Amino acid sequence: MVWPDLRVQRQLDAAERALQQGHLSAADGTGARQHFEAAQALDSDRSEPREGLVRVGLAAIAEAGEHVRANRFEQARRSLALARELQVPRAAVEVVALQLRERESIHGGLDDLMRRAAEAQAAGQMETALPLYQRVLDLQPNHTAALEGREDVLSELLQQARKAIAQGDLARGSALISQVRQNDPGHIELPAAQAALAGVGETQRRSAERDLQRKRLEPALSSYQQALSINAEDAAAQQGVERVSTAYAQQAAREAADFDFASATASLRKARELSPQSPSVKEAEQAVARARQSQSRLASAVQPRQRTQSVQALLAAMDQAAARGDWLTPPGESAYDKLRAAQALAPGDAAVKRATARILPATRACFEEELRSNRVRRARACYDAWQALEARGAGLIDARRRLSLKWIAVGGERLGSGDVAFAAQALKEARELDGNAPGLAEFSARVRSAQAGGN
Repeated sequence: MVWPDLRVQRQLDAAERALQQGHLSAADGTGARQHFEAAQALDSDRSEPREGLVRVGLAAIAEAGEHVRANRFEQARRSLALARELQVPRAAVEVVALQLRERESIHGGLDDLMRRAAEAQAAGQMETALPLYQRVLDLQPNHTAALEGREDVLSELLQQARKAIAQGDLARGSALISQVRQNDPGHIELPAAQAALAGVGETQRRSAERDLQRKRLEPALSSYQQALSINAEDAAAQQGVERVSTAYAQQAAREAADFDFASATASLRKARELSPQSPSVKEAEQAVARARQSQSRLASAVQPRQRTQSVQALLAAMDQAAARGDWLTPPGESAYDKLRAAQALAPGDAAVKRATARILPATRACFEEELRSNRVRRARACYDAWQALEARGAGLIDARRRLSLKWIAVGGERLGSGDVAFAAQALKEARELDGNAPGLAEFSARVRSAQAGGN
């Protein structure tokens, strides 16, 4: 019962010593302010910490005045900031703040600042002139010549921004407009410039959409990146870049299926550069690896008389792997790999065509059955096989969302029964499938809370 009081008293004693030494505030916790606040946190009912903080604020005002008189302007600003944070009466703070501005005006060389600003402006160096005018206004907010000079500079910067936009240099145009907005959000010419820039961004996104629909990936990517140079937080453009990455990944899988590994490697590299953690990139990497293994196995020469026998054996092995549920794994022995090997040996064979026609519906049926039964791992294997066989299938997007939701639902049930490890894996799977799935954020918060509780 005595221990809390002892801790409070130690903090109060340390605060008094720091206050007497003029050590008002310190980031390492040794200042008078920090000790008084620590005491207050330990016992909010005691009056000594509150009274102590008032005394620290008054000491900060006195200290600021001393710094002003000694021309220590930076230290004076820090002391004033401390006084404001401790809610010293505004009138007292403003008296010293006014003294600081007047003193800085005398010692700050306003005439020299104005001369340098005007020279930079005359030389067309607007980005040099602007901070000089702003420095004068910081010292004398109503300095007429500085106000007029800054207005002219901002207008010129907006003119340069419009010219840069017209020439296609969107990054510079955006940077200049941002600079004007930071200095004068109410500038009369700013809304028109921002509207023009936003219009260009919209045009770039529409162009990118058209190119992406036509599978013109490089132009689409360039347009999306132009939109992002205008606004790095442009969600539509960010999603567009993700879609370009997915398109490159799917292209890599198709090229690998044709054993065009030079093109597949280039496409996969582009996809990985844009979105290295994307599920589609990982799927493409697996597809390329499977195609390489298939090519390696087929490299050994097959005599024409053995072709039919080999195809029959591959299709039989495919059916056996499908019956086991081995759609994509193990590599080289999966149903998918057996079918691809048979296709490579005899793409025009009637039996191969019939096998191709029946395995795709089988993977879709497998997915639906496993999903209904809440066997999410097997459902994922069926989905992956479906995606590998039909990379642009119309139902894949919906299936991906449904599987993500199922992982969330099953993971939530297992989390409720205390299986935190499974829930964490479920969260990972759901996020990889669909990072925007409904309920994902809430499930993620539950998993983090459970993991924190376990630690």
